[in-house]
Amino acid sequence: MSRPLLLIDGNSLTYRAFFALPTDLTTASGQVTNAVTGFCSMLATLLRNHEPAGVAVAFDLPGDTFRHEREPSYKANRDKQPDILYEQLALVRELVEALGLRVVDAEGFEADDVLATLATAARDAGRDAIIVTGDRDSYQLVEDPHVRVLYNLRGVSEYALFDEAGIEERTGVRPADYVTYAALRGDQSDNLPGVPGVGEKTAAKLVNAYPGLDGILAAADEQTPKLRQNLVEHEERARRNAELMVLVRDVPLGLGVDDLAFGEVDVAGAAQLFDLLEGPRRPRRRRPGAPGGPGGVGRRGRCGVAGRPAAGRGRGPVRPRRAAGTRGSRRRPPRRQGAREGPHRPWHRPGGARPRRPAGRLPARPG
Repeated sequence: MSRPLLLIDGNSLTYRAFFALPTDLTTASGQVTNAVTGFCSMLATLLRNHEPAGVAVAFDLPGDTFRHEREPSYKANRDKQPDILYEQLALVRELVEALGLRVVDAEGFEADDVLATLATAARDAGRDAIIVTGDRDSYQLVEDPHVRVLYNLRGVSEYALFDEAGIEERTGVRPADYVTYAALRGDQSDNLPGVPGVGEKTAAKLVNAYPGLDGILAAADEQTPKLRQNLVEHEERARRNAELMVLVRDVPLGLGVDDLAFGEVDVAGAAQLFDLLEGPRRPRRRRPGAPGGPGGVGRRGRCGVAGRPAAGRGRGPVRPRRAAGTRGSRRRPPRRQGAREGPHRPWHRPGGARPRRPAGRLPARPG
């Protein structure tokens, strides 16, 4: 299998990192770094595990999108996030650029639309792409054999990689039918309520029984009286949801998949950011295999994340220390009385004691 392209939802992963790690991760100057630290940990893991041929990190731009113009209440239920999160979003973006990775955005569109456009371009070019996100809207983009979704389940390290079969197992519908399924069910996180009385199971049942949203609404008379009433009364809502949930696959980005190859790292810029964030410093000379030394793992690893492999060094796992006296510990448990006795020792004697050399001068060395 060819090396894939990694298409990363920068906002989604930064949010997940911010809420997964404590906000007491700060520098001496008071700059909160939990989101940057978590994002770097996720990025380092993604690069190590998937060895991509190129990377794009998509971000939302400030301001409304075309979806807000069509539906003013779109995402209106979301609370304003803390300023310490928005500050770190800017730092994450700056860090990604300094590392030579492609940052992509588009005025009037969301990061999801940017990822959809890049994934479609990769598919058309016969390239493999993995979309990394915590947004379920990306399920509609999965298409064997080229496009898969690496979904962030929780925290900074728990993911699930979905192909078409995985999406169907998780939702009960194929990726091509996901928009209809979501339109009926609704998406509370985007302030898009669904048809009352239609949850995930009912939505999947309807989607699999009838062709598309038009077929489901046309078959309303075949449902139970309550479901029929809800489908008829909320038809407009379902159609509006379907219109807003479809991701745009032709955003004018001015670049193609060949432009996602790794660029040159801005060493000075990255070093300046690490200094600002109090990230890893240049280590002292240490013996090979020691923490921070050649072949070892830095105390603060790549992107300043504790316990992660330092950039350019070995990638071996770190063995946690065990308590003294347990199996695998560096320390040995206290020796039991008589432990040196027994037939497995060459100095075993019936009395159990090791023979001692007679007192006096050592024998002369021969010759």
